[in-house]
Amino acid sequence: MSRELRRGLWFASNENGSYRPYRPKRLKTGAWTSGPFYSALAAQRKADLRRRGSRKPRRMDSDRLRAWVLDSLRRGWSPELIEGRLKAQYAGDPSMRISHECLCQWIYAKPQRALDLRQYLARGRKRRTRKKGRKAKGPRIPMRVPIADRPEAVGSRKGFGHFESDTVVGAAPSRRCMNTQVERRSRRLFARLVDDKSASATARAEYEIFKDIPPAARVDRTWDNGTEASLHMLVDEALGMLTYFADPYSSWQRGSNENRNGRIRRYLPKGTGFEDLAQEDLDAIVGEINDTPMKLLGYKTPNEVWDEEIAKLQSKAASPNTSVALTN
Repeated sequence: MSRELRRGLWFASNENGSYRPYRPKRLKTGAWTSGPFYSALAAQRKADLRRRGSRKPRRMDSDRLRAWVLDSLRRGWSPELIEGRLKAQYAGDPSMRISHECLCQWIYAKPQRALDLRQYLARGRKRRTRKKGRKAKGPRIPMRVPIADRPEAVGSRKGFGHFESDTVVGAAPSRRCMNTQVERRSRRLFARLVDDKSASATARAEYEIFKDIPPAARVDRTWDNGTEASLHMLVDEALGMLTYFADPYSSWQRGSNENRNGRIRRYLPKGTGFEDLAQEDLDAIVGEINDTPMKLLGYKTPNEVWDEEIAKLQSKAASPNTSVALTN
């Protein structure tokens, strides 16, 4: 009781003069105006003030950092990209720091719901959830080579010229869609519009994409299990490539392609038809995606990494290894 009296004292001079303590005749401190009394209202007010003063300031309370982050989100940058760019651009300023996890929590926090910041994220989901897998069905593709038979070097991404393939479908009633190819090392995206999701249209689109790429830069590709890849052997024989197929319902085995498709959906959200989309417009979208820096590339762009790898291939072709035989 004595500790509470020291924390919050009540006097008639600083509270409503009409207030009377409960049954003052039984209080041992005397008349209600002659001594100190504990007031719950005063104690709560002091506790709130102390709590606000002792708390460590939140990162996003900084107006400067908040404005920079909001501008970057509206430009389509991911939380990880924002975190890395802040470290690079403001290396000597510790106040301009925020982790991607802290930023995601801030975006989905209740005070920011009115801003609807999740619309600037890659998927724009209402909640941060995990996907659950489904049971696999039997294969429907002839001459299907599973991803388990793919060389381990492809999975490490150390090699160049390995692609991931998929189809992005437009809204009905239009049957138009697009074929997407992503090189695994550089993350460079290629896309071409097709009239429908048939296997023949997909094979033609793949041929148009790969025919102008040097053979050493198009070794193989990994598809999902959609029936549009049923004629993969035609492309393999025409271009000398190999085709592997991911496990059913295992989209993480083709994560680079799924990520790039998500970037396309920022420009062409689900429910958008492709009937009025020209190939030139799609090329402009792909060009902007390929010119965006990525954290896992050391904040280089996919185009920059692609050009570096192509230059290495050209250098090897111009100066092949030769051996000199010494004779007596």
